[in-house]
Amino acid sequence: MKKVKALFTYFSKAELTLWLCSLSVILISFLCFDRENYLTLTASLIGVSSLIFCAKGNPVGQVLMIIFSLFYGYISYGFTYYGEMVTYLGMTLPMSVISLVSWLKNPYKGSKSEVAVNHIKKRELPFLLLLTLAVTVAFYFILQHFGTANLFPSTISVATSFAAAYLTFRRSPFFALVYALNDVVLIVLWILATVKDLSYLSVIICFTVFLVNDLYGFFNWRKMEKLQKNNT
Repeated sequence: MKKVKALFTYFSKAELTLWLCSLSVILISFLCFDRENYLTLTASLIGVSSLIFCAKGNPVGQVLMIIFSLFYGYISYGFTYYGEMVTYLGMTLPMSVISLVSWLKNPYKGSKSEVAVNHIKKRELPFLLLLTLAVTVAFYFILQHFGTANLFPSTISVATSFAAAYLTFRRSPFFALVYALNDVVLIVLWILATVKDLSYLSVIICFTVFLVNDLYGFFNWRKMEKLQKNNT
């Protein structure tokens, strides 16, 4: 009971509202458009919960992202979205593990619930761009070999996912903004899937909710960055 109470005091009223509304929208969309794919529902609820913790810079968010990656990878495999499957199981999952270690090793003033925000210098950006380009090109041919559905948006998803994962590991506020861009790509990807199967409409709604949460995450990390600088 104390842990539940502590959870509600940890988040602001606005954050609790965002979290509960996000969970409600995902659940309602599932009941309206799906009612069968409970695995997708579970993944969506875990995923959106991870985002609210990540928005606070809490390592718990990375733990939930690891679990979400396992679920989402399996779901993507079922629809032959090998790009998404390989991206989440072969990249997002291990990067989340690395990010978890990074966040745990860099707490803000010893706090286990808030990571120290990092500022990436301009000279690191060319390295990020080149690394992202190399990974994207490599994945393009891998996905092409496996006959990935909707190859172009799947490849773009790889690029945005990798860049976001890298920035997460580096503890940059811009990781959430790049993940928001990735959400847009995924929304397009699953719209294409919904044309064939209306039940996937719930996944589109899921990533729309993710988009809103990632945008809030970017806003809150910028706020955290200013507060941490002022308190240094």
